[in-house]
Amino acid sequence: MSDTRISRDDVAHLARLARLAVTDDELDLFAGQLDVILGSVARVREVAADDIPPTSHAVPMTNVYRADEVRPSLPREAVLAEAPEVEDDKFRVPRILTEEA
Repeated sequence: MSDTRISRDDVAHLARLARLAVTDDELDLFAGQLDVILGSVARVREVAADDIPPTSHAVPMTNVYRADEVRPSLPREAVLAEAPEVEDDKFRVPRILTEEA
């Protein structure tokens, strides 16, 4: 684990900066959890070698693309026939946002 420990005061300070309401019990809990996280980061730093490039995945990743092709689909009438409600040849759905949003 690292030599630097996160104190309750450090956690309280961070909570104030983030404008989070944190209880006394949570201060102790979060301080311990942050200590574990920082200790883990310190261990990774110890074994990280300069000759190994940083990666986001353990194995090489490549995107698989295919050409866009127009394909036949269901007729509009058949699709709209299955809709609970239709308006102006479109699915009608309940409003979830107001004009103010």
